[in-house]
Amino acid sequence: MCSAGMNSENITLCEKTVSSSYIRQGSQARRGHEQLIRHLLDQGKCPEEGWSESTVELFLNELAVMDSNNFLGNCGVGEREGRVASSLVARRHYRLIHGIGRSGDIAAVQPKAAGSSLLNKLTNSVVLDILKISGVRSVASCFVVPMATGMSLTLCFLTLRHRRPKARYIIWPRIDQKSCFKSMITAGFEPVVVENVTEGDELRTDLEAVQRKIDELGAENILCVHSTTSCFAPRVPDRLEELATMCAKHDIPHIVNNAYGVQTSKCMHLIQQGARVGRIDAFVQSLDKNFMVPVGGAIIAGFDESFVQEISKMYPGRASASPSLDVLITLLTLGASGYKRYLTERKEIYSFLAEELKSLASAHGERLLHTPHNPISLAMSLDGLQASSNQAVTQLGSMLFTRQVSGARVIPLGKEQTISGHTFRGFMSHSESYPCPYLNAASAVGITRDDVTLCMKRLDKCLKALKKHGKTAGSCSAEPQADQEAPDEE
Repeated sequence: MCSAGMNSENITLCEKTVSSSYIRQGSQARRGHEQLIRHLLDQGKCPEEGWSESTVELFLNELAVMDSNNFLGNCGVGEREGRVASSLVARRHYRLIHGIGRSGDIAAVQPKAAGSSLLNKLTNSVVLDILKISGVRSVASCFVVPMATGMSLTLCFLTLRHRRPKARYIIWPRIDQKSCFKSMITAGFEPVVVENVTEGDELRTDLEAVQRKIDELGAENILCVHSTTSCFAPRVPDRLEELATMCAKHDIPHIVNNAYGVQTSKCMHLIQQGARVGRIDAFVQSLDKNFMVPVGGAIIAGFDESFVQEISKMYPGRASASPSLDVLITLLTLGASGYKRYLTERKEIYSFLAEELKSLASAHGERLLHTPHNPISLAMSLDGLQASSNQAVTQLGSMLFTRQVSGARVIPLGKEQTISGHTFRGFMSHSESYPCPYLNAASAVGITRDDVTLCMKRLDKCLKALKKHGKTAGSCSAEPQADQEAPDEE
């Protein structure tokens, strides 16, 4: 990228006004920023060390001046000219207004927006590098799409429709999360729900049931197998290697919901191994959960570049650049080393959370469920509360929510939920008859030890209050019943 603002001619002119030795010093400092930018443009990888805000802003400003809406002599007479009424909105987007892609392809370069197009290509390249660093070494291609995980899965299914026009079923090992179920319905397919099997405390993929469904329905009538990595305990990641092998054997596509799996080496290893021994066509992950950016974006990735391109071409029209901009700013600021540091801290706090939850559970006559295959989420039994009443279990969720403990989920027994005509018994527990109610807590990227300590303190107080006051929890009984699906359902 040229530095028109301070090229050699302009620097020479500056020396007429300010001492040349000072100007040279300032010019050298600027070259330091430019060298980082040059390395990014040359390598297309996440820098090892994070950039300063001034480097990031210099880079974004130079991208923005390459877009037609920021040309000094631009004369726009079309219907989409990158006009923005509010200067606050313009600054919020660094004056990168044109979005990404063209009407026929989200990955296409826009003639009016060289800067935004470059932003899009670089973001996809940097994100691909991070997926490799995080454990999926053989991933071939990926792109950021301005939709959350559910709609991104829908886009994958719609792309497969053209390859398998006879198919109407999607085989789906059960996971009680609404958006991934609705992603199949929205795409116009019939989910075939495969109940999980209980192994100890864990809920695992029923491979024999999946095989029976393939035999029963016929491989040509199955659009794909839709599996899941990251999930709430006591459910654990699906048996990806076995499912991938099964899909390869029967020539059935395989789409993986890897919602918040980038942050854990175990989930990424499963995807890498699944692709090595069998078939994984695409895997989808959320931007906000894995990279600490606002909700609204996802990464669709795969091992066959042509199929990933096919998915990107399926997206109708151009798209918002905001998710791409957010994740690029974040990764340039953190650098690969900063992101890896977050992943290491998350893993360490998972162990700390497990110890704290185990200790608290024991103090209240409960136990930490044994779910060693789940690397993010933990669950603590609530048998004692259940013995008091089912209301006491749901009351705990309400009490935690009103005490600003977000993300903790309390799962009672026997809840039913109907989604798009399909009734799930024992909804939110991923099983028709899980043996005990429980509470979930997760160690996700960005969590701190203080979060864990404060949560344990408040949870302990709530459990003591419920125990003391019996099933009505005394004065707590008047608290509103928080919607147990609302906090961090994914």
